[in-house]
Amino acid sequence: MRQNQRGITFIGLLFLLGLVAIPVYAAIRLVPVYINYMGVARSLDSLRSEFKGAPDPAGIRRALEKHWQIDDITAIEVKEIEITKDDGAVVVHAAYEDRVPYFGNLSLVVSFDKTVRVE
Repeated sequence: MRQNQRGITFIGLLFLLGLVAIPVYAAIRLVPVYINYMGVARSLDSLRSEFKGAPDPAGIRRALEKHWQIDDITAIEVKEIEITKDDGAVVVHAAYEDRVPYFGNLSLVVSFDKTVRVE
């Protein structure tokens, strides 16, 4: 008598690997995007400790340029940052989208938004 076989067939294994590989590939493509955002967020947060008292917007832009040159931030330009004055403080706002090619003409788009109040 023939015993029942247990396990997965080769075609089933390929299908299972395909289902696992698609999100893993997306994660691999998105890691540099999030690392870039963490650099932007870290440099914006460091403005609080660098500028005490009455910060000026031009000095903030120069400081951001230096930080981004060191951290190699490429997703957003310093001139795209909104710097406004609000009740004796300066509000620095960075909002941008980063696009990463995925498969063929499909892309992954991630939106980032970070606001820091420098007093």
